[in-house]
Amino acid sequence: MAGVLTLVAIVEFAVGAEAAGQRYEDAVLALLERHGGRLERRLRGTDGQAEVHVIRFDGRAGYESFLVDPDRAALRTVLGEAAPTTRVIEVHEA
Repeated sequence: MAGVLTLVAIVEFAVGAEAAGQRYEDAVLALLERHGGRLERRLRGTDGQAEVHVIRFDGRAGYESFLVDPDRAALRTVLGEAAPTTRVIEVHEA
């Protein structure tokens, strides 16, 4: 599909803040729809320290607006150093 952007996010939770990190991810992932995004898969590591998300946006503009969403920024600010770290990889079907 032209314009569709597929991402894999590798989310690592701060040690001792796994539950707070998971709640943060719940809240942030709920914001995707307002930006034309949707969560296709959410997988949690067996040790509870990480998650992998497969996310699809209708286009790059939606992803860019998600990144600067003020609600997302506010959620991250509340967590401070307990916020998860995330690596995002743009992917396509092989």
